[in-house]
Amino acid sequence: MDYTKGNKQRGTFSSVLFFARECKVKMILSIIFALLSVTGGLVPFWGGYQLITLFFNGNAKTEAILFWGVISASGYVLKLLFYGISTSFSHISAYKILESIRLALCDKLMKAPLGEVLSRTSGSLKSIVVDRVETIELPLAHMIPEGISNIFLPLSVFVYMFFIDWRIALASLASVPFGVLVYAVMMRNYSSQYARFMAAEKHVNSSIVEYVEGIQVIKAFNRSSGSYEKFAHAVRDFRDFTLDWFRSTWGLMNLGNSILPTTLLGILPVSVLLYAGGVLAPPQIALSIILSMSIIAPASWFTIAVNDFKSIQYAICDVNTILELPELSERKEKVVVSDYDIALNNVSFAYNEAGGNVLHNVSLSIPKGSFTAIVGPSGGGKSTIARLIARFWDVSSGQITIGGTDIREIPLSQLARQVSFVTQDNFLFNCSLLENIRLGKPSASDEEVFEAARAAQCEEFIGRLENGWQTAAGDAGGKLSGGERQRIAIARAILKNAPIVILDEATAFTDPENEAQLQKSIGELAKGKTLVVIAHRLSTIRNADKIVVVKDGAISRYGTHEKLLKSSRLYADMWSAHIGAKGWAATSEPASQKEAMQNA
Repeated sequence: MDYTKGNKQRGTFSSVLFFARECKVKMILSIIFALLSVTGGLVPFWGGYQLITLFFNGNAKTEAILFWGVISASGYVLKLLFYGISTSFSHISAYKILESIRLALCDKLMKAPLGEVLSRTSGSLKSIVVDRVETIELPLAHMIPEGISNIFLPLSVFVYMFFIDWRIALASLASVPFGVLVYAVMMRNYSSQYARFMAAEKHVNSSIVEYVEGIQVIKAFNRSSGSYEKFAHAVRDFRDFTLDWFRSTWGLMNLGNSILPTTLLGILPVSVLLYAGGVLAPPQIALSIILSMSIIAPASWFTIAVNDFKSIQYAICDVNTILELPELSERKEKVVVSDYDIALNNVSFAYNEAGGNVLHNVSLSIPKGSFTAIVGPSGGGKSTIARLIARFWDVSSGQITIGGTDIREIPLSQLARQVSFVTQDNFLFNCSLLENIRLGKPSASDEEVFEAARAAQCEEFIGRLENGWQTAAGDAGGKLSGGERQRIAIARAILKNAPIVILDEATAFTDPENEAQLQKSIGELAKGKTLVVIAHRLSTIRNADKIVVVKDGAISRYGTHEKLLKSSRLYADMWSAHIGAKGWAATSEPASQKEAMQNA
């Protein structure tokens, strides 16, 4: 279901209806039963009118009273029954719409360039996918049946009263123009105020997320008072703005709530005049009074519905900011890739038009089965090259090929099966370690998972855990150390068994003891594969078939370790700095860690 096809500037209702296509029948049934509920709700009024007529005509016999009493009660029961059925269908529809929206959001995030996703904070994405979408459910679930009821009921009452007498029908609406005028004055700047309210709400939410996520840094640098004051200031500003807005509307709101329900102000004098003129009989007057009072609740509902509609409108607007993200173009038909050599041909890339290129005409050949390392100063473009090969973004110009095929011609699912990507910050889901590894190949047996874990040197630390393989990794893998998370990620990649492996500084922040284990894991992962390593510790890549030095978005030099020490001043300086750092660490670390570093 592609939301972006057709008109991208969808309105609120058209957007909701688009996502409701799968539950169209349920929505129609909800409306039908809402109409039946309104019809049932009119029966007691008719029954009341008949009872009043009986008493005025002197025919109030027990049987007749019981008969019309049962009719009235039956109508009320049918009203409740049909309303319950209607709201059941509307709630099912509402939750189905929420499901469709969230699935569409996740699908869009999967298809959008990674840069577009990473440019948004996790807090803002969570707010849209969870909180903003959730605000749609309650109004939507009730606006369908209640909206129909509160439109059809007053209309039906007005038409019926019009048949009694057109003057009494108009009299029932006498207070409506005055109430509407008061509400119109109150809401003259409603849209702009609501926009400011939403902006203030987003600001306070961002401040809360920033404070919670940064609390470790705040404590470490003793910035608690200043950072808390920023958070408290945002909360106070939101409170003050909200209360000021509410105070500015309370007077007019109370006035409108006093005027709009006063249907008797029109009905009573007009009824008396029509009775005096012999136009209306007492039972008709009584019925008109009862009917006029029945439109009070629907009139009040519309004042609440305006706010509910705005809530849906802003939620859909936030959803659209995600759903209208550009997508990576994708070919649907699977292509035949006979080889797994990689080539970058005059590749340039910019994260956005305003920022300028971060890669400039990069050309690089990575033979099948080779070990290629990419090194260079921070910010030079190493990780960007790795991510472009995995097609997290599309190149701005030039092309990247695998086996001679432009990766833009390879379906994303097929490309994902051909490339394993392991970073320095590996995400684990809060499920068992066994299932975290099995993500690399969902159909794998337990024995296949165990074999991959052994190859990644995971058994040693998993054996120490109380629940072993069934140990939950915790939120984002928080129960494991950085080195342990990396070994789980490598086991996942070993199980996946993709022909191309990209390691983006996978050992950058690993302690020496874990690094020795990780090097064994990587050795197992790279067997027979085309290996690309973005290196931070140069000692780990000194035996690479080709080392590529990247600086300022361009390739400065490439060659073997020994060749670069002679031909590249930049690489020689980086190597000297690395050896110096290892030497300093060797004089500072315990003997066991010194030995581990020497082995590295």
